[in-house]
Amino acid sequence: MKEIISAVLSDDAASEDFAALPVPDSYRGALTLKEEAGMFEGLASSDKDPEKSLHISEVPTPSPCAGEVLIAVMASAINYNTVWSAIFEPLPTFAFLERYAKAGPEGARHDLPYHVVGSDLSGVVLRTGPGVRRWKPGDRVVAHCLSVELESSDGHNDTMLDPEQRIWGFETNFGGLAEIALVKSNQLMPKPAHLTWEEAACSGLVNSTAYRQLVSRNGAGMKQGDNVLIWGASGGLGSYATQFALHGGANPVCVVSSDVKAELCRSMGAEAVIDRSAEDFRFWSDERTPNPEEWKRFGKGIRELTGGEDVDIVFEHPGRETFGASVYVTRKGGTIVTCASTSGYTHEYDNRYLWMQLKRIIGSHFANYREAWEANRLIAKGKIHPTLSTVFPLAQTPAAVRRVQENRHSGKVGVLCLAPAEGLGVQDPQARARHLPFINRFREAAE
Repeated sequence: MKEIISAVLSDDAASEDFAALPVPDSYRGALTLKEEAGMFEGLASSDKDPEKSLHISEVPTPSPCAGEVLIAVMASAINYNTVWSAIFEPLPTFAFLERYAKAGPEGARHDLPYHVVGSDLSGVVLRTGPGVRRWKPGDRVVAHCLSVELESSDGHNDTMLDPEQRIWGFETNFGGLAEIALVKSNQLMPKPAHLTWEEAACSGLVNSTAYRQLVSRNGAGMKQGDNVLIWGASGGLGSYATQFALHGGANPVCVVSSDVKAELCRSMGAEAVIDRSAEDFRFWSDERTPNPEEWKRFGKGIRELTGGEDVDIVFEHPGRETFGASVYVTRKGGTIVTCASTSGYTHEYDNRYLWMQLKRIIGSHFANYREAWEANRLIAKGKIHPTLSTVFPLAQTPAAVRRVQENRHSGKVGVLCLAPAEGLGVQDPQARARHLPFINRFREAAE
């Protein structure tokens, strides 16, 4: 690994130098163990501790097959799907790996007694498999997490509709929270030159997801002037949605859980901010009983911030806790676009407010190839900025995942993998200088 790190840090290492580097027989990664998949049975989700189920262990290095690339991972990031992986919800991810194994020999390699997790990375290409022409050893890249086969015509207009669509590092093995990762070549995108490794690593999943949900015709198709309700607006996903709304000429209504997070939204340019903790909104009277009176109080609070208007779009991802309120507060003919369901997958709402008011619910899952590329292009151009707040070393990945599980963070939580320190990897310091106040916004708030 030392030779790889030295080559990456060198200013004059060429592609041939990276191709000549020996690939280590093994590497360290953050992983779960199949034998421990039942360790949390009977516990509430909040009591399932990733620090007990995630391990930093040495595992054998896979070889790239046709269309695949082996990456030296400089940095990665925590997403909520890693929380799910670590607490074995909604089911142990080993079921995904077993299903992938049935697809053929390439998929069978993923069905192992351990699962190296993680769906983000920035790094350098080490090796390419047969048929890879776009990328070569030494290329600096980031990866999006869409893994598809495209042997069916179903995914040809929208790769997310491919029957063999999977999320890399969640439904596949050899993920990004590791020193080395295995990806399909069409997951790779150019690393934004003005960002450090850890900054570049933190946007792939959430930025692409927010782009599809709000901007794409496959999502809400946001337009100028739209009022957009954004749950968790300073969090990993919501912080990108807030930026897309602001830069797209929409009016974000940001919902957060503390005064510090409210100030973060205002620092991004949002004017309408609701601190749900300060307002003490309780959308459920008890575990089984929704509270429509609180939906109404919430809607009144929104209209006070929008000049009497209801929201055109709701950017939904908490799920069970908020979904009834989301449907209620959307304007007649408006759209609720939903993913994730981090507070629970079983949604309950009053259908009268949907059907009689001609509202739409759109399910949105990650992003297709083009959407991911366009979202990364906006990062590279400095139109959308990473929202990195905190960075952990690879050895402390379990603690980083626990922090995200407990919502003790703003923006994105990064992880250094092979990068020996923060602040490395910048190739365009002039562009960085122009954008530095925006890049550092979440870091400064975390200090």
